[in-house]
This record gives sequence, C-alpha cells and structure tokens, in this order.
Amino acid sequence: MNTENKKLTYALVGVPVIVLVLFIGIFIGGRNASSIDRSDLVDQSIVTSEKFQKFWKAWQILDNKFVTSASSTVDSKIYGAIQGLASSYGDPYTVFFPPEQSKAFQEDISGNFQGVGMEIGIREKQLQVVSPIKDSPAYKAGVKSGDLILKIGDKSTAEMSVDAAVKLIRGPKDTEVKITFFPVGGAKTIEKTIIRDIINIPTLDTETKPGGIFVIKLYSFTADSPNLFRNALRQFVASGDHKLILDLRGNPGGYLDAAWDMASWFLPAGETVVTEDFGGKDTPKVYRSKGYNIFNKNLNMMILVDNGSASASEILAGALKENGIAKLVGTKTFGKGSVQELVSLTSDTSLKVTIARWLTPKGHNLSHDGLDPDYEVVITDKDVASKTDSQMNKAVELLQAIQ
Repeated sequence: MNTENKKLTYALVGVPVIVLVLFIGIFIGGRNASSIDRSDLVDQSIVTSEKFQKFWKAWQILDNKFVTSASSTVDSKIYGAIQGLASSYGDPYTVFFPPEQSKAFQEDISGNFQGVGMEIGIREKQLQVVSPIKDSPAYKAGVKSGDLILKIGDKSTAEMSVDAAVKLIRGPKDTEVKITFFPVGGAKTIEKTIIRDIINIPTLDTETKPGGIFVIKLYSFTADSPNLFRNALRQFVASGDHKLILDLRGNPGGYLDAAWDMASWFLPAGETVVTEDFGGKDTPKVYRSKGYNIFNKNLNMMILVDNGSASASEILAGALKENGIAKLVGTKTFGKGSVQELVSLTSDTSLKVTIARWLTPKGHNLSHDGLDPDYEVVITDKDVASKTDSQMNKAVELLQAIQ
C-alpha cells in the first residue's frame, strides 16, 4: 500500500488499537526537517528574545543541579523539550515520536495487525473506546463504544496520550493485557484480561428487511471499500427495492477517498462532500461529488450512527444528511474531524501534527461535537438483554411508513 498520498480519517480517531495502528486522519508526508531552511521555521525574534532565554536558563539550572542519571543524555533532554512543545498545543493527536515510538508507528501503518481490536481516542481529556472491531478479542470480551479506559495493566490513563496507551495495549498474538474499564452506562469499573490476536478487519455485509428494505453494514473505510460498496449497491438496484439503510454504527473511519467515492453515488457532480479547512494557513480544499449519482428522488434512505461512528463515517453521514439524501437514526456520533500529517524530523524521529479540520457541506466542524441524529434512539440495557436492535427497528419503521 502506498501511503505517500493517502489520507486516513481514523478517529480519534485517535487510533485503532487493532493495534495496527492506522491513525485517524493521517496524511503521511515525505518532508524531512533536515531539508528545511531553518531560518523559516520560526520568527527569529522569538529565538533571541528574553522569553526564550528562560528555556536555556532552565536547561542550565537542571544540568548543573540535578543528580545526573546515566540515561540523562542531550538527546533525551531535546526529545523531552519537543514533547513538551507538541503537548502545549493542547491537541491529543499532535505528538512527537522519539526513535523507538517512531519506528513502531511506521511498522504499524505498514500493517502490523496484532492487538486487541479496538479504536481508542480522547474525549474531554479521558481515554475511551471509539469502537471495538467486529469479532476481535475486544469485541468478544464485551468492550463497547464509549467505555472509558481507566488503567492499562497497573498504569493509570490519567493524562495519558493515545499514542502512549497504544504502546501499552499493543503486543504479539497470544499475549495478554489487563485493561480496567468504566463501562458506558455502568456503575462500577470492570477489569478485563484480553488475549491479543491477529486482527482481520471486516468491511461490509448486506441483508434485507421486510417491506423492500436493503441494508448495507459498513465496518470500515478500507482501500477495498469503494468496490465492495459499489457491488452492494448493484445488488440493491437489482433487487428492485428503493429503501436503503446504511449502518455506520461502530465504524471508526479509514480512507477519505472511500467516503468521498461512496458519497458520489448519491450526489450530483459538484455537490460538496466535505471541506478540508486549514485554519487560514492554506486555501481550504473542497471535495466534491464525482457525480456517479445513480439514484433518483424515489430513493428513501436512513443512516444508522452511534458514538462509535467517527471520521470517515461522519464525513459520509454528514454529506448525505446535509444534502437531503438521508436521515440519521441512533445517537450522536463521536466527533473526530481532524487531519494529521506525519513529518520526519530526522531519520529516526518524527512529528504527527494536526494540520486541518473536516467541515460538513454546511460548514459544521466535525471535531467539535459530531453529528446529531434526526431520530435519537438509545440502546438500553433492556434492549441488550433481549438482543433487540431498537435503532435498526426504528429505521425500518420509518422506511416502512413511506409509500
């Protein structure tokens, strides 16, 4: 897979602790700091200012007074300073990778599919599960979207970054990791021992419901998703049905191109799918429908969403909702709408930097609070106990009522 020009929208995206790690919204850049003119990096007046001298004074005091440790090298001090600089931006997805973490990350995005199988992220400064991957160890252990992660092994996750959590949770197949959760809707913490495994990410399932309703369940936006989605739509058209349910619950995201392509089956050429906003530092990039647009006004469509629907899921759902193609049923989506770029500092260190935000066609910032459903339906404990899918039932009811 060529990641050079691919944009991933994984939530929180955050990180799939699949543990791949396919990061939410990452653009893999090829720039190296050694090739950059350092005179353009910062305003030189900052470097020579009295304010910046505080840094060197602190360095000198620590260097002179701290009981020197054998591990306290110049490199370790510089890495610590860069980590502090990155964290000062207050963004959980803007992080520095020293050599060990940088190497691990590069291995992950190349396809290290071993772990527990859940997407994690930070919301309101708390580490939580975005979504477990279907049939993964986390899924089988009963981990749910929205579960808070309080401890990994014996380490508290308070103030822990997503990347640090991933490093603790990841590991080889057949090894175990203990994670303490506060379940969504629960009253007390639960410790789960999860055995890591090779993770196979499902992509798409289809089924039919009474009343001429076709259902497409999309688990992830992979490189293969557009072709699989096209084939599913072909089945839908061949069935003669005109009522469609797209189930994006628990879908943490994936390739932007996949969401863009899928939206294009429903929108006329030129209609906005999503805008990549760079906060005034560059011209916004608008992704417009490719105009496949094979459906007429007879199409009736519902999209199922929940707290585990993030990034690419929110991009697709937002585009179809705001262009009047579909209604959303379920609960508020996760709210992950940022893009990260991986930039090499040296041959063995790198920075992952948030460079843009995703905006819906009407300008809604997905990073703020996600998407609100048109019909809010909460899965209750009673539903779980009786294995009742009240969200799916509501979508079916709404479509069946349309003549």
